[in-house]
Order: sequence, then C-alpha cells, then structure tokens
Amino acid sequence: MTGLPDVGGAPDTAGPSWVVPDLRHPIRAIGRRTFDFDHRIAVMAIVNRTPDSFHDRGATFELDRAVAAAVRAAEQGADWVDIGGVKFAPGPELPAADEIDRVVPVVEQLAQQSDVVISVDTFRPEVAAAAIAAGASVVNDTTGLSDPRMAAVVADSAATIVITHSTAPPRQRLPEPPRYDDVTSSVVTFLQERVDRALAAGIPDSRIIVDPGHDLNKNTVHTLEMTRRLPEVVALGYPVLAAVSNKDFVGESIGRPRGERLAGSLAVATVSAMLGARIVRMHDVAESVDAMRMVEATLGWRAPVEARHNT
Repeated sequence: MTGLPDVGGAPDTAGPSWVVPDLRHPIRAIGRRTFDFDHRIAVMAIVNRTPDSFHDRGATFELDRAVAAAVRAAEQGADWVDIGGVKFAPGPELPAADEIDRVVPVVEQLAQQSDVVISVDTFRPEVAAAAIAAGASVVNDTTGLSDPRMAAVVADSAATIVITHSTAPPRQRLPEPPRYDDVTSSVVTFLQERVDRALAAGIPDSRIIVDPGHDLNKNTVHTLEMTRRLPEVVALGYPVLAAVSNKDFVGESIGRPRGERLAGSLAVATVSAMLGARIVRMHDVAESVDAMRMVEATLGWRAPVEARHNT
C-alpha cells in the first residue's frame, strides 16, 4: 500500500525523458511563418472578444482592447494569436453575424500590424470563411468538425485546421457528467475519425493539427490521465496543440482559484511539450514564451542567447 489516492490511468513505466513526435509534416508554413515542429514549440496567445470569457471576464471585449492585446502578444514573442468571439462553454446563443462582427475586425487589424500566425476560434463555417478572408490562416474548431461544412471551407482555402476532441454539441451541456471506459483511447479514436473526415474533404495532412481537448467534456481526473498519456495522441502523426492555460483541471489539481494558476499552467505546458505537444495555448504570453524557449534550450534544440557563465 502506498497511501496514495487512486487517480486512474496506466501504471508508471520506464520511458524516454521526452518525446520527439514522428510527424508526417514537421515543417509547416502557416500564414507568414514557418515552423520546424521537430525542434520548436509554438506559443499560441489567446484573445477573446467575449463579455463572459472564463479567464479574463471580458477584459478584451472592446475592439481597441482586443487589437491592442493581440499586437502586444505578438510583440511579447507569441508565434500565434487565437481570436475568439464565442466561448466553448454553454451560454446564450449568438448569431453568426454577431460573431463575425466580433472577430473579423481584430483579424484585419492584427494582419496589418504583424506577421504573427492568426487563428480564429470558431465552430461555425461562415465565421471561419469570413476570418480567412480577413487574414486568418488557422481555424481552431473546438468541436472537431462537428459541422461537416467546416471541412469544406478549410479545404477550399490555404488555412490549417485544428481538430479538437469534445463530445457536447456546441454551447450545450452534456446531459450527465462525462464518463469514459478509457479516456485517452476515446480521444485518439475520435481524433482519427475526424482527421479522416478532413482528409476526405480534401484537407491535406500538412494542414492538420490535433488537440485532445483538455477539460472539454472531461473532468480533472480524465484530463490529468490524458495528459500523462499524451504520447498516444502524438502518435497520430500530427502536431498536437495543448490548450492548458488556467483551466479548471489546473486549479483543482493544486487548489488555486482563477487568477492564481500561472505556475500550474506553465508546469503542465512544459510537461505537455516534453511529452510531444508542439503548440501550447496560453494566456500569459511572456512567461509562456520564456518557458518554451527554455525547454528548447534544455533539450538542445536552441542555443543559449549568451553563454558567458564560467567562461
């Protein structure tokens, strides 16, 4: 007996200290930037034009604040800025036209001021099409192509698609708490099925990214187990996005309320990167960029900015 609680998941086994994914296309041209995901962990910043976002509580809802936050994130070293007009969690219906009015002006203004990769966080094909026309080069679909028209929109463009695992219909609660016989196997099966849907629609391998959906229709124990077993998601062969920042599983794991989860978020982003994730979606940009650049330096992928100590 160890005296430790049973938190689920496979027993501990010896393994590599870090995971280098075997990617179908590690070199990715996304928007105006190119990434070598064999040796690079991209930081995706978050800008929400929503009055009810779970973290910032509407701090960037006004257009000028949203644009300023997006530009500042790029200046702080973000590789990517993800712009959303509707949060994933359940809430009142917002017409597609209103969502377009929220996200497209931010995309347009950011594209004029920076070469940072711009993604739009939406499950609506019409919003995705409008954002791509305005300058977005990624569609971050947190419902995993739940609307089959989304695949067609992306296929008809040069955009990359992020396919995320989630099980509830958009903006609706599950009728009961989520249950899985094996959460990671369920995630991997779902993602493979949706990748096949994307390929069938004409989206090439080189424009697909997968996201296991931390906390999305999962409880904290599910999310922690899935994170430990992230190499099983990585084995699909596509760059993995880990959207971990400030989420409830972080708060519940360390007993921290919203606003006090930075250290926990950086820790799980680092673990995710070591286990093969190649994009981390984060609120605190400067700290997250430093953490990922340090991971790269430690693993020998990046030379130190300077190496004067004891020389």
